[in-house]
Amino acid sequence: MSIKPFAAGVLVALAISPLTSIAGNQTGFTEKGAASYYADKFQGRMTASGERYDGGALTAAHRTLPLGTKVRVTNRQNGNSVVVEINDRGPHTRGRLLDLSKRAAKELRMINSGVAQVQLKVVAQGDS
Repeated sequence: MSIKPFAAGVLVALAISPLTSIAGNQTGFTEKGAASYYADKFQGRMTASGERYDGGALTAAHRTLPLGTKVRVTNRQNGNSVVVEINDRGPHTRGRLLDLSKRAAKELRMINSGVAQVQLKVVAQGDS
């Protein structure tokens, strides 16, 4: 009988906060998926953080990680990695985990393919 209230509390907690947001707020959180990069046409446009997108900066968009979070992104095919700061929301393409700045994509050596399978690891927590 004591299991029912516990189980109900867990379900309510999960309904209130998506698992990614809970785990994504922790240093060391990892996630795998596809990453793409911003097209040149986005240069200078406003990001969710209030900054203007700069293709030469090491930044990325993620749907749920707090803005300001720093993540190490590793290209799972070639092992190249780079640390980027989450400063925008997205990607808006289904099935994508991250949209990277052009500089980050170059460092990961994914410019020619446009999309790469990556792993991200939170290395520093964000603001919100």
